Amino acid sequence: RTGWSSELGYEIFLLNTEEGDEVYETIMQVGKGMGLHAGHTSTIRRIEGGMLSYHSDMNINTNLLELGMDRLVDLDNDFDFIGKKALQKILKDGVKNMQVGLLIHDDPMPRPNTKYWNIYNNKSMVGKVTSAVYSPRLKKNIALAMVDINSSVIGTKLTVEKDNKVIDAEVVEKPFYDPKKSITKS
Repeated sequence: RTGWSSELGYEIFLLNTEEGDEVYETIMQVGKGMGLHAGHTSTIRRIEGGMLSYHSDMNINTNLLELGMDRLVDLDNDFDFIGKKALQKILKDGVKNMQVGLLIHDDPMPRPNTKYWNIYNNKSMVGKVTSAVYSPRLKKNIALAMVDINSSVIGTKLTVEKDNKVIDAEVVEKPFYDPKKSITKS
């Protein structure tokens, strides 16, 4: 049982990959009476769950402090590791950007974003929307974004430039749905 998308799911690994089509068709046939059908909700659930995608939400220049993952590393211990001094310097100098959740107040988006959208705070560009989608479950446009640290406070009102249109947005808690990850524990 697993779920990259934060949803309860299963991954099937085959020793003989030539049987992949047959296994897929069998599962689809058996599940047909229960409403099983092919689909792609992982982008929606990934963003609802606040799960990051490499290249979309982070890259080689992003550090774990900007992603709010500082709980995963102890910078005060005696153990050395690659990048420790760089992270200590960033912590000492102050984190400049922060990955946040956003609500984008607009009509439901027909599909996820395919490019970054600029984010503004009082007409000053402060960041980029990295992943955005309409969540049918939440009935809201939700997004992950990288913004200037001063614009990262929950409740901060921002604007997003999307398709030559300026749209109101607000910094919110993430994950957007199932913050205790109880779905995958069920």
